[in-house]
Amino acid sequence: MITMYGADWCGDCRRAKGVFDREGVEYTYVDLVAQPDAAVIAEEISGRKNIPVVVFPDGTHMVEPSNNELLAKLGR
Repeated sequence: MITMYGADWCGDCRRAKGVFDREGVEYTYVDLVAQPDAAVIAEEISGRKNIPVVVFPDGTHMVEPSNNELLAKLGR
């Protein structure tokens, strides 16, 4: 399962969610506004404070990925 750490005020987060939704990809969304303590987890994963942080089942992650980067990772 893909996990995405983000916030609804973040344009890149909304864009990444849109890619997953359009492609029919299941993912877990961790809302950092509703769960502010999870921001520490996202930062530990990425080493950065930028969002979204997208974690893939193979253990890799992306920070602020473009649509094309997400689609490539999804094999689309």
